[in-house]
Amino acid sequence: MLQDSSQVDDLIHQAAKGDAVALDSLFSRYRPRLKRMVQLRLNQQLRGRVDDSDVLQEAFLEVSKNLDGYLDCPKMPFFLWLRHITGQKLISIHRQHLGAKMRDAGREVSLHYEAPPASTASIAGRILGPMTSPSQAVMKEEFRASLHEALDSMSDLDREVLALRHFEQLTNQEAAQVLQIEESAASKRYLRALERLQSILSQMKLLDD
Repeated sequence: MLQDSSQVDDLIHQAAKGDAVALDSLFSRYRPRLKRMVQLRLNQQLRGRVDDSDVLQEAFLEVSKNLDGYLDCPKMPFFLWLRHITGQKLISIHRQHLGAKMRDAGREVSLHYEAPPASTASIAGRILGPMTSPSQAVMKEEFRASLHEALDSMSDLDREVLALRHFEQLTNQEAAQVLQIEESAASKRYLRALERLQSILSQMKLLDD
């Protein structure tokens, strides 16, 4: 872990001196994590119209333009800064494509998310996964309604903690920083949301008892 941190610091130092290869290597290192965020938070109306690789490319260009400014006054860890830039690009793309439909298509960004919130439909889709046979499709629709109800019963903050920790796979420290809450509060909210989710899934026989 310390070696990884040292390598990242070295790449940041090289990128700050104008090394384009170092910057590309830096972004590539975090690309899988950023891609998970984009795939989770891209509005369902835009799937098939907007490719996650295009979002990440736009984010990379923004990062290359603003790296010096970040390094002059870093207010967050490097990965969270990359996530912030990517989230802002995602918001911009939503507004560009959805326009006046933005309010109807999903809630506006709130609670310091710095990215479009993960919708109930998107989280449910990640949980249910692909079910391709006719019988599975019927079961999936039955499960979906119960799952939506369970997710909607969570507070916005609990649902967002679940999205950050469980689906984006952020650490508890990272999730707390994104949401600007104490780490202990983030941990408690995640456990509460996870217990609620596991209870529902167990009832739907998607998890072993």
